[in-house]
Amino acid sequence: MSFENFGIVSFTAETKASDFVSYLEKGQVMATRCRKCGTNYFPPRMDCSKCLSSDVEWFEIKGEGKLVTYTVVNYGPTGFENDAPYTLAIVDFDKVRVFGRLSKGIKEGDIKPGMKLKVLPVRLPGDRIGYEFQRV
Repeated sequence: MSFENFGIVSFTAETKASDFVSYLEKGQVMATRCRKCGTNYFPPRMDCSKCLSSDVEWFEIKGEGKLVTYTVVNYGPTGFENDAPYTLAIVDFDKVRVFGRLSKGIKEGDIKPGMKLKVLPVRLPGDRIGYEFQRV
């Protein structure tokens, strides 16, 4: 699957990190790590902004993460208008901080910083794929 099938709205069909979508298809949410300086990236980057190396490797984000912060989006930007309201979150995993959507199955009143979450690929309408945070 190519990158144009990632997410609800994709503004690009080509990217150096298109393998991200292939990994999602296999059930893995991946990040990248610079082999030269060890900096981890999510979303994945194929070029390190810290040391400018292009020698990166993929690693899977798995296990439990902790919710750092979140916000409820009531008025979505272009392409996301029909999805609102939805919750965006930042979750700390062992080696990387991840930004994404919280599952709509988690009620707003139950969301608490520090809560344990996992990140999983999800199927979206129109044969698209994405990822979201779910309760552990």
